[in-house]
Amino acid sequence: MAKDKLTRREFIRNGSRAIAGVVLGSAVLHGTADGVGLKPAERASRILNYNPQMKYRRLGKTDLVISEISLGGHWKTYGGGRVWLSLPNDEVPADVAKNRTDVISKCIDAGINYLDITTPAECLAYGVALRGRREKMYVGADDCILCIRDRSKRTVKAQIFNVEECLRRLKFDYLDIWRPQADVMGRHTDDEIATVVEAFEKLHEQGKVRWLGISSHNRKFLQHVIEAFPQFSIVIFPYTAKSKMQEMPAGPGGADFSKSIFQVAREHDVGIITIKPFAGGSLFRTRARFPVREPGNPEDHKLARLTLQYILSNPYITATVPGMTTVEEVENNVRASYERVTSSLTPEDAKRLAEAVDEMWRNLPPEYKWLREWEWV
Repeated sequence: MAKDKLTRREFIRNGSRAIAGVVLGSAVLHGTADGVGLKPAERASRILNYNPQMKYRRLGKTDLVISEISLGGHWKTYGGGRVWLSLPNDEVPADVAKNRTDVISKCIDAGINYLDITTPAECLAYGVALRGRREKMYVGADDCILCIRDRSKRTVKAQIFNVEECLRRLKFDYLDIWRPQADVMGRHTDDEIATVVEAFEKLHEQGKVRWLGISSHNRKFLQHVIEAFPQFSIVIFPYTAKSKMQEMPAGPGGADFSKSIFQVAREHDVGIITIKPFAGGSLFRTRARFPVREPGNPEDHKLARLTLQYILSNPYITATVPGMTTVEEVENNVRASYERVTSSLTPEDAKRLAEAVDEMWRNLPPEYKWLREWEWV
């Protein structure tokens, strides 16, 4: 932990400067590393886990440069579910520890450098997986049980405890990003968001959190947060291969809803991380459960790559964070970045993906029908 503590002291002294020392021109708000002033010779030393095949983008005003394909915290459960919520006695089973360690190792080798965590079980498992190599990943985290979705937890004290529990389970001294999980419909008052900001500022002053993000499934809420609270550096929201950017109709109130959330984020230099690329697995024909011992369906692998390439064709998005259960999934998903030459799919691939996504859209399970609200973003 000595190295972590040194980093924490440096963080307190230097504020929100990037660990890697990447300070990029303020005129360049988004884009790949090629577009933010890093010469080829500089990238290996200034981009965490740099892999020349991976493409990287600047995460808004954090000035971090992260892999455009990063790691979502979810992986398949023993019963075939998509989320590990908690672990008995906070103990990580040996097979889970090995699996997450192997996946993290492959991610590091592949050039992935950001990890997005949302549950107590994920904190525990990834804490084990990153033991002795904390500095190899930028980590964003929140505890879904202690988060502000619970009305009783919307206090400064409760949210400081939330972060401290994440740190305890991870066995970390600090988080790069605290990314509170807001109410999915954005049902928060400004006073409640101000409470989050106050908790962040206290944690930041103590060297426990470097930057503040927020996730929700409500665009107007996130847009308002960006415009009203400059302390937020990142927003996190769903984006699938069915999603498209559009101009939104003008709305009442202070926020200008004639702009898309992408435009507002760019104007305020806020990074965008997108989730749910595969609609909770609804895109795929096969359903696996942990531990996954089969290599997977080739057609599903192809659809995964096409989906990620489609999402990354949006230049406003910094990164997408698919959950990955196996090393093979990591190897497949990073190919979407490695092989992405242009900003658009070939006509043949676009047709193939559109047909699969239309079928996915028609057959969304009840718990994912809300994703249809994210067709036009």
